[in-house]
Amino acid sequence: MTSRTVTLLDVARTAGVSKSTASDALQGSGRVAEATRDRVRAVAEELGYRPNSAARRLRRSSTGAIGLHLPQTATRLDYYMNLAFGAVARAQEEGFDMVLLAPEGAAGGPVASRVDGLLMIDPEVDDRAVPGLLDAGVPVVTGERYLGPTAAPTGAVICDNAASLTALLDHVTERGARRPAVLAPAGTSAWATALRATAASWGQGHGVDVALRTVPFAATPGEAEETTLALLRADPAVDAVICAPDGAAPGVLRAAAALGRPVGPGAPSAATTHSRKAPTLLLVASCVDGTATRSAGPPVTAVDLRPAAYGRACAELLCDILAGRTPPDTVRRHAWALETRASTTAGPA
Repeated sequence: MTSRTVTLLDVARTAGVSKSTASDALQGSGRVAEATRDRVRAVAEELGYRPNSAARRLRRSSTGAIGLHLPQTATRLDYYMNLAFGAVARAQEEGFDMVLLAPEGAAGGPVASRVDGLLMIDPEVDDRAVPGLLDAGVPVVTGERYLGPTAAPTGAVICDNAASLTALLDHVTERGARRPAVLAPAGTSAWATALRATAASWGQGHGVDVALRTVPFAATPGEAEETTLALLRADPAVDAVICAPDGAAPGVLRAAAALGRPVGPGAPSAATTHSRKAPTLLLVASCVDGTATRSAGPPVTAVDLRPAAYGRACAELLCDILAGRTPPDTVRRHAWALETRASTTAGPA
């Protein structure tokens, strides 16, 4: 090894076991075969591994707190605020306080040594805080999978994001769209990665050229409007736009209005009475439901990810692991629902 500090993950990788198995072997706990326990201890001694004293203390006693790490953009997105409220409510039912970790400097900081476990929501590969939090010596549950090369979390709660975008693409094509477009999020989270990949694979599988445009992970309505204007001007055949980022869909509606594109199947438009050829109708949908999609004019079809329930599910899994009710490496699935509204359907939403 190099002169850097040897971590538990280094020991686990060298011994060919999971991080949780390595931890149990070194602590003398868990159901670990004697041969495996001896191998892990020998590797730890050979590498010069020294357990973090704070982590040892946390394993012996409870601090009564759980840490919550959110993406840097979370403070202005309804989705993450609702998710956080759900997580806090579930943690309090188990007697835990929730500590919100600062986006920067969380790794290895004093907060990580004063909690019993950690929740990380939509962890990104390029988030510098994530590797340190994963190796903080306490159980970590992620909301969505972590795609980075470092330590795996203790557990995860995941949504089938490929299925939700597939449902939206199927829905708009069933409503008559022949040239759909997806405004997919940038970034390295599992959600963003799955949506970009699904847009491409769905198009290939259906023989449809999906117009894929990348926008910021937390694109504003203004950014969505600018991207949609450029898209529709360059490719007027686009007849459906699926906007991924939370709260950005109203920008797509503004772009459609600016170009005289009526939204929704059979949507009325003043332009139809003043021109020989009616403008092409535009279907609009969103990958994330919320206040912005429900209150838009017209209301926007969206995927309801049930963020408060998702937050509760993440906190519940962590509490179950901390209490020994659920083994490490547990992955649970969270259900979503497609809410169809006037932006893609004829008649009342």
